[in-house]
Amino acid sequence: MFDFAPMELLILGTVAIVVIPPKDLPKAMRVAGYWVGKVRGVAGQFRSGFDTMVREAELHEMEKKWAEENARIMREHPPAPALENGAIEHDIGHEPYSEDGPPVMVAHPSVEPAPLAPAEPEQAPAAGDTGKAQS
Repeated sequence: MFDFAPMELLILGTVAIVVIPPKDLPKAMRVAGYWVGKVRGVAGQFRSGFDTMVREAELHEMEKKWAEENARIMREHPPAPALENGAIEHDIGHEPYSEDGPPVMVAHPSVEPAPLAPAEPEQAPAAGDTGKAQS
């Protein structure tokens, strides 16, 4: 968008040094830097907004292609006919299952405590041992 070649910048710098007095040059450079930053910020916002619009357009086109592909697949492979009243059989008791019907009741699982490990037998004290610690 705003492209400055190095030669153009050199010419602008030379003109600035000739036209602007040396004591006002730092202030002029600060103001120029401020405005260059503002222009870059606006250009960055414009670029990000444009990129967002492009991404949304691409996403819209991809969704359109996916919908067309999905319609083609559904035409070529129609769904299998459902059982009576939309019921689906499942393995528990071979009863039909329906999302609209009552819940399927099953027995509660029983939880039993883990068996205790056998206790180690206590060793009998040695013949001369009285059970007190010797120091």
